[in-house]
Formats: sequence, C-alpha cells, structure tokens
Amino acid sequence: MVISSMKIDILTIFPKMFKGPFTESLISRATKKEILKINITDVRSFSKDKYKKVDNKPFGGGGGMVIKPEPLYDAIKSTGVKKKNDFYKNSYAKPYVIYMSPQGKTLNDKIVKNLSKFQHLVLVCGHYEGIDERIMSYVDEEISIGDYVLTGGEIPAMVLVDSVARMLPGVVKEEDSVKNDSFYNGLLDYPHYTRPAVFKGYEVPCVLLSGDHKKIYEWRKKESYKRTKERRPDLLKDRVEIEE
Repeated sequence: MVISSMKIDILTIFPKMFKGPFTESLISRATKKEILKINITDVRSFSKDKYKKVDNKPFGGGGGMVIKPEPLYDAIKSTGVKKKNDFYKNSYAKPYVIYMSPQGKTLNDKIVKNLSKFQHLVLVCGHYEGIDERIMSYVDEEISIGDYVLTGGEIPAMVLVDSVARMLPGVVKEEDSVKNDSFYNGLLDYPHYTRPAVFKGYEVPCVLLSGDHKKIYEWRKKESYKRTKERRPDLLKDRVEIEE
C-alpha cells in the first residue's frame, strides 16, 4: 500500500529538542514538499497545574517520577485519536499511537516498512520512570530502539521518524538506493566505491569498472550475502538460499 503523504504527531515535554533534527537534510525537504507533516506538541500545555507540572510520585513509593495520565490523555485526544478499537482494524487511515519505550519491540526494517503505510502516527515520548499505566489502553504499540535506557523518548522518536520517512515515495531522490540499503531485503548492504579508482594503492574491484550490469549485479548480491554472513549471521538463520 502506497500513500502520498503522512502526518506525525509527537507528544513530548521537551519540544525544543526536535528543532535541529527536523529542520535539516531529508526530513526538512520532505516537510517542505508536504510528503511529511510533523506536529510537535508540548504535553505541558495540557496541564491544569499552575506550574504546568505533568509528573508526580509513584503510588506505592520508590524512586523517580511518573508522567500523570490527565495531560497525556488530553494531548493524545488532541491529535484526533478516538477509542483504540475505532482506528486499528485493518486500516492504515486512522491514527496509530506508539509509545517510545525501552520495554517495547526493538525497531527493525520490518516494523519500519509497516509503519510507513500509515497515514497518521502519534508518538508518545516517555520520561522519568515512564507514563501512568492507564494511558497504555490508548497505545497501539510500544517500540524501543535498543536494549538500553535513554533520558527520554525524544531521541528514539527522532530515529523512528527518520527511518520511516525514508520509506515514503519522494523523500529519497533515488528509490533504488533505499531498496539496496542494509536490512531492506534481509541482508546487509554491499560495499560501495567511488572515484578515484585507486586510493593509496587500494584499487576498486574490476567488475565495477567493467560496465557489465549483470556481472555487477551478481557481484553485489554475493558481497551482500558475504558481508551479512561475516557481520550479522543472525540475519541468515531463516534464509534458505545459499548465495556463495
């Protein structure tokens, strides 16, 4: 399924963190071309506390703070989200809410491809000890970017947006470059070379200078498999064919 544009709402208590990453490079171009629309919402603006406080101590004691349910609920609802079952039943047309959390599924190419089919993503950036568990009834999926803990969900949200945006038609100028990237077809990318043909005694493989596109394709295919076998053999465990 291919869509012409995507809307992404990011709910955070630190909106200024997104200024740099989303105003440069491909993300900036994608927003200018209206392929991607990104809204950054400050969850604090929904706080009814006079100091705009959005966190409190956890029930039962313990260290740290927890993001309160009321302002986060209002922030989620402001994006157009209704009841959970109303917007996720074999439909990519309604908001899909993602909580950026170290407890979630690890982001990979398969997840990225699936998320790129949605017209509207809502990313919730956690902080402190996390969010009030009752908000999870409005979350469709928890996603992590690795088995480690960061200070908050903002950087993971940036990673997710960048990876998903590259899948949208028109964001990357040459679509073939996306299809040849690592993980897209379950393998790591093949080695790349550019001019000069000789650098400090190291020569570019002759096949790449041959002009024979069939031979170049076969060489790249074998090198991709070889590199995956050497560096990420775990990616080959379910692969039947042997590309030696």
